[in-house]
Amino acid sequence: MKSLPYFCRGEVVRGFGRGSKELGIPTANFPDSVVDSLPADVTTGIYYGWACVGNSDIHKMVTSIGWNPYYKNTKKSMETHVIHKFKEDFYGEILSVVLVGYIRSEKSFPSLEDLIAAINSDIEEAKVMLELPEHSKLKEDNFFTSTTDSSPASPSSAASTSQSIINGH
Repeated sequence: MKSLPYFCRGEVVRGFGRGSKELGIPTANFPDSVVDSLPADVTTGIYYGWACVGNSDIHKMVTSIGWNPYYKNTKKSMETHVIHKFKEDFYGEILSVVLVGYIRSEKSFPSLEDLIAAINSDIEEAKVMLELPEHSKLKEDNFFTSTTDSSPASPSSAASTSQSIINGH
């Protein structure tokens, strides 16, 4: 996919309410404006990358983009599981993510247990892939500091900053 890495940010909104409650894997949902702004070559499926809530630390993450076939959603969503234990919900906060790589296409599962097992496998794969030097360096991208840094953009951050603005700000 030509669009990877893909930088985007948006306010965390309420989703379907299944991540924490039904799956035991909390997710942060992006608003429709961010989902609708994804490039055409960012296909549905499971991605891995880096995420930052507000001005907090940067963590590994997995993101699901699509219709969640197990649940037969009729609305496309973008849900991010930040691989970190947060003390409380962060609805209304700004979530910044960098989609670094693609794990698999979305698919349905015969049972909720199979879905949970697949998500946990995706999380483990993301942890391993993000240790690769070409992926770990993106954790340091200026994109993650561009929301609080008022200094002029350096050449390396200019592309990231412009992408974040294009991606549904």
